Amino acid sequence: MTDPRYFALPVDAVLPELCRCLEEQGGAVLEAPPGAGKSTRVPLALLDAPWRGDDRILVLEPRRVAARAVAGFMARQLGEPVGHTVGYRTRLDTRVSASTRIEVVTEGVLTRMLSNDPALEGYAAVLFDEFHERSLQADLGLALVQEVRQALREDLRLLVMSATLDVGPLAEGLALPTVRSEGRVFPVEVSHAPPGRDQDVWDHCARQVEALAGEGTVLVFLPGVGEIERLRERLSVSMPVQVLHGRLAGDAQAAVLEAPSGPRVVLATNVAETSVTIEGVTVVVDSGLERRPSYDPRRHRSRLVTRRISQANADQRAGRAGRLGPGRCVRLWAREEVLARHIEPEIHQTGLESLVLDLARWGCRDPDQLFWLGPPPAGPWRAAVQRLRALGALDGQDAITDLGRRLNDLPLAPELAALVVRGRDAGLAASAARVAVLLSERMPGLDRQVDLAERLRRFTARPGDWPLLQRALSRLNGDRKDGSAPDGALGPLLADTFPDRIARRRDGEEDRYLLADGSGARLPPGSPLAGREWLVVLDTDGRPRDAVIRLAWALGPPEVPALLARHAEWRDQVAWDDKLQKVRAERRYGVGAIAVESQPLPSPSPAQVEQGLLDGVRQQGLRVLPWTEATRQWRARAAWLHRLEPEHWPAMDDDTLLAELETWLLPFLAGRRALRDLKNLPLLDALKLRLGPGQAGELTRRLPERATVASGRAVTINYEAEGGPRLAVKLQECFGMESLPALAEGRLPLTAELLTPAGRPAAITADLAGFWRNGYGQVRKELRGRYPKHPWPEDPLAAPATGRTKARGGG
Repeated sequence: MTDPRYFALPVDAVLPELCRCLEEQGGAVLEAPPGAGKSTRVPLALLDAPWRGDDRILVLEPRRVAARAVAGFMARQLGEPVGHTVGYRTRLDTRVSASTRIEVVTEGVLTRMLSNDPALEGYAAVLFDEFHERSLQADLGLALVQEVRQALREDLRLLVMSATLDVGPLAEGLALPTVRSEGRVFPVEVSHAPPGRDQDVWDHCARQVEALAGEGTVLVFLPGVGEIERLRERLSVSMPVQVLHGRLAGDAQAAVLEAPSGPRVVLATNVAETSVTIEGVTVVVDSGLERRPSYDPRRHRSRLVTRRISQANADQRAGRAGRLGPGRCVRLWAREEVLARHIEPEIHQTGLESLVLDLARWGCRDPDQLFWLGPPPAGPWRAAVQRLRALGALDGQDAITDLGRRLNDLPLAPELAALVVRGRDAGLAASAARVAVLLSERMPGLDRQVDLAERLRRFTARPGDWPLLQRALSRLNGDRKDGSAPDGALGPLLADTFPDRIARRRDGEEDRYLLADGSGARLPPGSPLAGREWLVVLDTDGRPRDAVIRLAWALGPPEVPALLARHAEWRDQVAWDDKLQKVRAERRYGVGAIAVESQPLPSPSPAQVEQGLLDGVRQQGLRVLPWTEATRQWRARAAWLHRLEPEHWPAMDDDTLLAELETWLLPFLAGRRALRDLKNLPLLDALKLRLGPGQAGELTRRLPERATVASGRAVTINYEAEGGPRLAVKLQECFGMESLPALAEGRLPLTAELLTPAGRPAAITADLAGFWRNGYGQVRKELRGRYPKHPWPEDPLAAPATGRTKARGGG
């Protein structure tokens, strides 16, 4: 480009090739690292493409923050306001006009556009930006666009852009050429500063930020809004402190992104990783944490968990310090800690009801009919189909029903959409819509109130205090008002919509409840709902045992008889009795796992007993299983491979194992009735059921149980050691070794704990050659007088390795 408004960006070098691919081959996959300029330069370059005619270019961004920022940056490059040539559209905000030719949208908007117009008339190209984030909506959108191109619009151009994804399989699956661009990142000095064992992590983070504040603008990556506020309270710096996260209103986000580049501290979630540019950043402090959903398929619950980022995320965050010149990145975790290469795709981490319903409306009942970089997992797909049938959204042949279309028309998950539809039919349109918005959008100032009725009263009384919620409500419900239904009808509506979340207080407890789905939950201390007999629990922290209730609606005594009439039934139930510590069989009248009346059941079936025993394991935890050191080490090895390659290896954490007991433990429970009967259970064989064909052998090859050292001895590796796999071996047995054995093709470092002849730690190192050069001399000086019978050569690399004393042939 020759226009002086355009400054040079690395992606400019590949724009001619990219335009040629779209012209001649209909699309491309662009691999461009952070800083290349792909998000904003590429769409502008396509404005002059002859194949565009007068049609629009559609650009997909994974987040609302990014959509607004990208559109705003491109509009400024053209010297125009947003909404003219460049506009954007998100679920809560739209700025487009008849003159708009580049339309930046969030990924869910594309699905709705395709539902209304499968041919995407008026659009010449679809660009997927930041596809490496692998959101569910991006995977779905790409699958649908690819089918549109094959069946309806051969002229529709497709461009998929990614910064960190291995694009080979993607380009091959789409049959598109790959174009690669260089990035523009100056050298970034990366250092590690983990907190001490007993040190508060956020105090430590604050001290690190304060020490770096004099070096320019500091961008701090934190997992969530709570951590942002905690850190802001502890910071003591003379420069301005700003925050950036997805819950901020658009103008507040823009104020941070467009602020002058003077020194400041910006506390941000991972919204600052990609597609947005914060001016002036030269220093990054990375907590190494992010908040992502974790899905429990058994109870159909997702919870946000704080966990370690991937290596790709870490690289992108560090790169933010090198946009303007040489920068610094301080990582608040140990250098030896190993990160997964990429984040796990969202399609493997969430319920699939929305996906199944979207595809059913599209006319697709089998996901294998479409292109996927990674297909939807079969188990969650089947579970989602069953739940949609129960809602009435799918018929017996899994085709979408009229109710399913009504649910799909709403910008909500199907269960929340069902709440809104039922509320309209019951004369509670406005109240149901408010509740749906409160359940789908978390807002500071409201999300700490456990009582939904109180949260609803506060929002209804002062909607202007939460403009994002008010905007979402307006788009969802328009000007609908509640009809003549009594105020008390909202509780039964919630119970009928979420019958598995009906909960009853446990006997003798003020704050502990049993839910209809069999899970336990408790109210937080001081909750005004304590002591209420019946609740509808709408949100918890998601823990599989004794979850903390975050949001609930109390059901009054007059509502309970009608609730039981609609939802309670007599069923044979074999369940775990915590007091008796064994399975108890009863014929129960109740709602799910909540018993109102019961009678003894004399002859339960073996299958019922096994399910009751599974309930006992869930209540007691995995500790009741017969773990051995060998079994724990095997589990740790498998868990490391999941951490490195989550898309190929199953998770082995407690929550996942407890949620999926039916798939790996149930086949080994025949004939067992009490926890004491589990003592001789072949636990290792059960865990191996989670592996795919050939994975057991691959586990042994890539992460062996033992490593052979220079003395010839095979030493057991401790895969449960803090910081990563560790080899505890006497120092003399490693003479002559310049490096430790490689694990997982060199992707997982092995640390050596070098021991004295008495078996006490002398040194810990992952770099043997460096230890012999720089650390051994001091160790030799300190220990050779204490252990004179053992060899302490001046040149350990030239000495023979031995586990013996000098008198016994050790040299």
